[in-house]
Amino acid sequence: MGIAELFGIEGKVALVTGGSRGIGLMIARGFVEAGAKVYISSRKAQACDEAAAELAKTGECVAIPADLSTEAGCVALAGQIAERESSLHVLINNAGATWGAPIADYPDAAWDKVMATNVKAPFFLTRLLLPQLRKAATADDPARVIMIGSIDGIRISEFEHYAYPASKAAIHMLARDLAHKLVGEHITVNAIAPGLFPSKMTNFLFESEHAGDAIAKMVPMGRAGRPDDMAGIAIFLSSRAGSYLTGAVIPVDGGVSTHG
Repeated sequence: MGIAELFGIEGKVALVTGGSRGIGLMIARGFVEAGAKVYISSRKAQACDEAAAELAKTGECVAIPADLSTEAGCVALAGQIAERESSLHVLINNAGATWGAPIADYPDAAWDKVMATNVKAPFFLTRLLLPQLRKAATADDPARVIMIGSIDGIRISEFEHYAYPASKAAIHMLARDLAHKLVGEHITVNAIAPGLFPSKMTNFLFESEHAGDAIAKMVPMGRAGRPDDMAGIAIFLSSRAGSYLTGAVIPVDGGVSTHG
């Protein structure tokens, strides 16, 4: 098997939730450029449509706006995928939410929103799309579910966003649990735990006049993550090269998680 075939995902069908910006957009762009047919979802219809239109200039990308903070939103998205595709090779559960506030003021609503979007939605969506994943799965080339976690689910976060790291630790464990349950059906489940990447959640870190120096101090490798860092690990997990890997939580963080 040649290298191009080993790491290729051309012709695969993928769904990337939260695919209109940030890490989701990085992955969606990488998949489109690699020849996959990509569906992206996001809560804001205009942003979703605009991102899909941009990506469609270089490949095949379709927007399906969806609010995944509720089970009904997951049902609606899964239904639209099922209407369009009998098989789904890759599901990337990336859509997420965070909420920052001091511990004394941290509200019940924060827990509800963050846990619903970051933990419940990936579970519901994976369950709802199992028929399409099973149809795509083979022993040699399993269907893939990729959860986007965070290094904040591995190490102690310095920020006051209590529900967020708890939700990411939960999604790491959910990935391992589902990997165990679905391995016999030739469906792999892994989690990526990103470190510092440019996104709406982290924009405040990049806006400072001395952002470069601050990032260099935060990240042992001296830089923030780049789009190709995130696209690369997702493509690896979705290609033949990653077909024997399941139940893993992979930090992509420039070494931050090695420092406790």
